[in-house]
Amino acid sequence: MVIRSCTEEEKLLALIADGNERAFELFFSAHHHQLGSFAYQLTASRTLAEEVVQEVFIEVWLKRRELPQVASIKNYLFILTRNRALNALRKIANDKLKHAVWAQYTPTYEETTAAEDPIEVYNHRLQEAITKLPLQQQKVFRMSKIERLKQEEIARILNLSPETVKKHMKLALRFLRSYLSTNIDKPILLLLLGNWFR
Repeated sequence: MVIRSCTEEEKLLALIADGNERAFELFFSAHHHQLGSFAYQLTASRTLAEEVVQEVFIEVWLKRRELPQVASIKNYLFILTRNRALNALRKIANDKLKHAVWAQYTPTYEETTAAEDPIEVYNHRLQEAITKLPLQQQKVFRMSKIERLKQEEIARILNLSPETVKKHMKLALRFLRSYLSTNIDKPILLLLLGNWFR
């Protein structure tokens, strides 16, 4: 979707601020490719760029009531994307450093603090839900959504027919939507389970 005028975008932002899910989907469609390219330039990782953009739009939805006050939505989105990308890169660097220290001074390490960032909480819930899938559905879901393999590739690797892979994927998504829908609102759920980077 292309937003043709400032007035058109202002109306869209007002609808999103009121919780209109369809307006949010249109807004996402208008901006995600450009933000994905920008995030990829910053991270040099397709997977990380996807995670960054996903987090940006989750943040936009969570703070949607502030949107009508934003002077330039394009600048706002790019700043959010830049900040999320830099935070992700810092976290990777810090994790590597911590891992090196822990490996040197402690035999094992278990994370004991819960994530306070709501985006991390949502991603944690998604990962938790994935582990509840039957093993074959887990494999198909991870290979499709995380490793970004095509159905034909998954079928070949798992020695399944493409139709069986498609069926496993359909069942996995149905379960995840049902499992997560009780405590995650629909737009965020769509982002977590989305397939927009192919």
